[in-house]
Order: sequence, then structure tokens, then C-alpha cells
Amino acid sequence: MTNSPTVIVMIGLPARGKTYISKKLTRYLNWIGVPTKVFNLGVYRREAVRAYKSYDFFRHDNEEAMKIRKQCALVALQDVKAYLTEEGGQIAVFDATNTTRERRDLIQDFVKENAFKVFFVESVCDDPEVIAANILEVKVSSPDYPERHRERVMDDFLKRIECYKLLYWDLSFIKVINVGQRFLVNRVQDYIQSKIVYYLMNIHVHSHSIYLCRHGESKHNVEGRIGGDSELSPRGKQFAHALRDFIDEHKLSDLKVWTSQLRRTIQTAEELGVPYEQWKILNEIDAGVCEEMTYEMIQETFPEEFALRDQDKYHYRYPGGESYQDLVQRLEPVIMELERQGNVLVICHQAVMRCLLAYFLDKGAGCKVEMFYLNVEAVNTHRDRPLGKIPKDSTLIHRRNSYTPLSSHDQVKRPRLYSAGNQPWLPLAPTPSALMPEERQSQVSEIVKGSPSKSRRLSVIGPTTVVIMCLAFSHLSFGSS
Repeated sequence: MTNSPTVIVMIGLPARGKTYISKKLTRYLNWIGVPTKVFNLGVYRREAVRAYKSYDFFRHDNEEAMKIRKQCALVALQDVKAYLTEEGGQIAVFDATNTTRERRDLIQDFVKENAFKVFFVESVCDDPEVIAANILEVKVSSPDYPERHRERVMDDFLKRIECYKLLYWDLSFIKVINVGQRFLVNRVQDYIQSKIVYYLMNIHVHSHSIYLCRHGESKHNVEGRIGGDSELSPRGKQFAHALRDFIDEHKLSDLKVWTSQLRRTIQTAEELGVPYEQWKILNEIDAGVCEEMTYEMIQETFPEEFALRDQDKYHYRYPGGESYQDLVQRLEPVIMELERQGNVLVICHQAVMRCLLAYFLDKGAGCKVEMFYLNVEAVNTHRDRPLGKIPKDSTLIHRRNSYTPLSSHDQVKRPRLYSAGNQPWLPLAPTPSALMPEERQSQVSEIVKGSPSKSRRLSVIGPTTVVIMCLAFSHLSFGSS
């Protein structure tokens, strides 16, 4: 997606949310298929200086400490170089204060020497309440302060900030002011930088909950059919009742409810007795010609397609339908809207939930996961991948477009041109010389493999809390660590 490796350079005084932004941005870029890694200079500094004593280490007149800090920066930049040139990375996030002209000159020389692109992201905050809250929430638990004494941590960290202020040199490529209240953007140079700006303008650090819920069991689930637009089964309606009771019991305030445009999600939402919004892009993955068929029917009618999907479930695209990689790109606007909203309940589908979970289930981005069980029995829709049945050097003919390209223009579910029993037009082509490398698969690949479950599940994430209802119920909480 990038025509040359890019170094994103974070800039800002301590306790301005740089690390929080770095982790969330890295999670997003990896989710959309751009290999990205954070290089936090604080980690390098703590490895070089095991015992942090006080803010004196950050004084600009402490020559010995200044040499150590510069050496740490050089080591980190060499790791950045190795990641971008040897390990297949496309974007490196250099997470440090980078407030002085000398440090920025060092970075500019580094990227010029290695022909990298550079993009500066500056986080500015002059709200003392936000700064104090960030220090207490994040810095008190920092490895720099093993004693965790709140007053001492606050006093020392504020003095550390003053040390940085003395040599702070303003810069504005993208400046995030007061945690997203205002932005300044200057000289955005390419597509990936515009994507970064778009993402940063949609995230916020305020706590909120996102509840991800799979619809209740449908009649097609009972029959073993995939896709389609069937209604809820009796047990599916029972699950909708249990979901309503859960929402009432937990008194979730200001909760918005989103569904797909398929009946099984709408019927699940209607039981709640609250307004809801229908999103077409939340529709289930499009199985194309295989819509409303059972796996047995697919294997009998389209044996080659059945085998192709088992080879690479993430990149495989149904004839006239979608792949999981297509689905990830289709769901990107949903991720943006979830990042900027308050409390939201998303009632969606199995494949959709897998892709959303692949984005949110990132412990490094400060997510907390809890599980709640509604104890409603449902048919098991999980299908294990048949290991060892298909050799890697399979002689099967690969259908044109059976695998997803690196990018797809499809943002919404396409109209279904085929249904069960109608033969599609299948142009054939020789086996491509190289399929998508295995390491390029995102976290979705692991979640796609999944584990079978028998009761509808709900999952939730972190200071942003995400709840997912499938055969069980989970809660996701998000913090600003």
C-alpha cells in the first residue's frame, strides 16, 4: 500500500497521549493490511538505565544523561531500519518526545540516508486537568515508578515535563490539540498519510463501551445453510429476550443500537424496544453463488471452490461474492464510526464480528476483555479447517479472482447475481505464480479459525468497551494506556 517505507515520528511533551495514539494507529494500520510496528524510546532508555531516580535525568544540562538518551535514539533508529528493510515492515512509529531541533535533524538525516518517507504527528495539550489525569492513569503504573506513590509520581513527572519544555521546538505536520478538540494538518504527501490523518481525526481517549453481538439463531443456522436472509428460530427469539434482559439489568445509558439490513439482526434488535440504525456494510459476508447452501451442498456442487476455500480462508473469495479481506475493507467506515461514538451495541453476523474483533482484541492497545454468558442454546455454526487434506503444491486450477488482491474497491455488499442451484460463469486461469504470503494475513486469520461454541457469546473491550453477542456474550473495555 506504500511505495516506500514510512517513519511516523511522534512529537510532544510527556503525558500528551503519544504512546496511546501510537498503539491505536499501529493497530489500525495492521488491521487494514499495512505491516506496522511501534518503537518506544522509553523502552530503550529503561534497558540502558535500569534504575531511574528522578527528573534530573531529563535535564538538558545533564551531559552524561544526554549522551545516553542520544545513544538510545540511535539504537532505536537502527531497529527501525532493520524492520523496514529486512523484516518486511512498511511503517515504523517512532514513539518519543522528539521535541528538540537536534533530535529532528537526526531523524531527518536518518530517513534521507535510507530513502524513507517521514511523517510527523505532534500531540499538544495545554489542559492541566487532562495532563494530570493522564499522569495518574498511566504514569503511576510506569516501570519508572515502582513504588507507585501518587504524590511523588505527580511531582517528579511534572518536573520532567518542565525539563522538556525548555528545548521544545514547535512543529506542525499533523498537530493533535487537546486530545482531538482541534487539528492542524500540513503537507500530507500520499495516500497512506491521508489515511493516518483520517484515522487520528476519528479517535478519542474518552471511556466508552462497544457491545458487539451476533444475531440470535436463525432458521438457516438450524438448517446448516450459509448466508441468506432468514428469520430467527424459536431459540433465536429466546436469545433476543435474554439480550433485552441483559441490557435492562446493566442499565446501559445513552446506548445506540446498530444492525445490518438482514432480518435476523433486525428481529434481534426489535426485541430491545429501542430505536436502532440499519447499516448495509454490517451485512454478513457475501457467499455469492453459495448463498443459502449447506457446506455439504457446496462440496458436492462446487468441489474445487470448496477445496480452494480450505486452502486460504482469509483471502479466498466466493464466486460472485466476498473474501474476509474484502470484508475488512468494507468494515473500515464502521471502525471509524465506533472510534468516535459513545456507547454502541452492534448486532451483526459471525464473519463481521470476527473482523471487528481482529481490530479490537489487541492487548497492546489497552483493551480489557470480559465474557458474559446468556446461556441460550444454539446450533454450532463453526466449521473446523480440514488439516492435511490439501497439499500446499495443489494441482487444483485456481479460478480468476478467487483470491483477493491487495486492495479492493468494494465498500458495500454487492447485489447477489446468483443463488443456490444457479451455475455461475467461472472463467478459469492458470495457477498464479505466488499467492498472498502467509505472514501477510491479519489477526482475522486466527479468529476465522476460531473455536466452536454452543451458547450465544458476548465480548467487550477496554476504556472503550466492546461487547459481542454470538453464542455467548463478551465485554470489551478500553483505556488510555
